[in-house]
Amino acid sequence: MNQHDQADISASTLYIVPTPIGNLGDITQRALAVLSSVDLIAAEDTRHTGLLLHHFGISAKMYPLHDHNEQQKAEHLLSKLQEGQSIALVSDAGTPLINDPGYHLVRRCREAGVRVVPLPGACAAIAALSAAGLPSDRFCYEGFLPAKTKSRKDTLQALIEEPRTLIFYESTHRLLDSLQDMVEVWGPDRYVVLARELTKTWENIRGDGVGALLAWVLEDETRKRGEMVLIVEGHKADTEALPAEALRTLALLQKELPLKKAAALAAEIHGVKKNALYKYALDEQEGDK
Repeated sequence: MNQHDQADISASTLYIVPTPIGNLGDITQRALAVLSSVDLIAAEDTRHTGLLLHHFGISAKMYPLHDHNEQQKAEHLLSKLQEGQSIALVSDAGTPLINDPGYHLVRRCREAGVRVVPLPGACAAIAALSAAGLPSDRFCYEGFLPAKTKSRKDTLQALIEEPRTLIFYESTHRLLDSLQDMVEVWGPDRYVVLARELTKTWENIRGDGVGALLAWVLEDETRKRGEMVLIVEGHKADTEALPAEALRTLALLQKELPLKKAAALAAEIHGVKKNALYKYALDEQEGDK
């Protein structure tokens, strides 16, 4: 029996157990104790988790739970929990459910009144955010961008005025496409931090305007390899800019009212300066000539 074999494990309890994202030294003593003591470990990849357990001298019964079988297998695991067994949920790396399987099982446990105990631990998104040098008091985790170009650009367009720091995961084979689309949709100056291979031997964290960052990645094939997180600076609102909603209201009112009246009403509705809206409309009319 080793030092990890003892833990205060409760029956009929699901434990959410983070595992290292690279450096094995990042696993917590509590995580090791739980993995050593539960009746069953539900793992995204039993072979991958088996290597981790072997490294720490842990012998445990495992059960596969991944994206392709989770909805079907959640009921089976729930029944085991209701029978009194304790189960640890792990993903291949990091905190389960953060872009990894586990949502359906946790949801079913919550609905059935089964206790769910989360353990704190490794998470690539939070590790990257903490080192990015961008505002971290408010942030928005977006996971992976869509694989198809149109959907990816639509997503980026929808986030163009998001003021919070944005967090994305990205894969080796889509990194260049995503950076290129960010340049196209957001412009080359939006500040982006690329955090690559966190906690591993070739860890690298690089921040720059997204256009310059793309150029830097293109200089060396190895710079687009590995596990990656993109931390993006939130939109900085121009205090002189007119809100998009005010401009839409102005456009609608102009169809039925004289320009001055439309500008006055739109300004009153949205709390902006009437003269600014009036000037904007005049400039638009001049541009259309």
